Amino acid sequence: MSSARGRRGGTPADGRRHTGRAPRVHSTRPVGTGLRASATNRPGARRSGRRAVRSSAGTGQRRRPLFTGRAVLLGGLILLLALTLAGPVRQYLAGRAELEQLAAEGRELDERAAELRAQLERQSDPAYAERQARERLTYVLPGDRLVVVVDGEAVEGDAGTLASAGRDARLPWDEGLMQSLADADGEPEE
Repeated sequence: MSSARGRRGGTPADGRRHTGRAPRVHSTRPVGTGLRASATNRPGARRSGRRAVRSSAGTGQRRRPLFTGRAVLLGGLILLLALTLAGPVRQYLAGRAELEQLAAEGRELDERAAELRAQLERQSDPAYAERQARERLTYVLPGDRLVVVVDGEAVEGDAGTLASAGRDARLPWDEGLMQSLADADGEPEE
């Protein structure tokens, strides 16, 4: 039962692994007679005059695929990672933009608060309040000279001593309204 290949289940006698296939027989070319045997004429050596032509169909060699399984798997993992990180990266960038906007608004509010504090300090000064009352509300202090232009005529007098415009202060409001409308139309008083 023993053979040169070895027993079944054991190691072969020549130290090679047994695959279950028939061994390949490599043929060699016969060496021509009358030629001197040298290293270039050995069966495995290449001759300088000939070029080895490889054809993928004739020799049984398979072409290597354009994309290997590992390359496709790596590309898929990179795509999955990119899709997974797209949302958080977008949120991060949106958050940074919002922070910049809020910081700008905060700076504007700080400037506005500083302006309002300065205005409050100015208004707490009695001289500023007096000047604003004279300019905006035409207030005068007792003893100051006041000039008021009414219907194109200048009327002068001391502050607090100007006579009323001739209207009776005791008229009811509706009669006072009608009187002022009549004055505005230019109708003479009755």
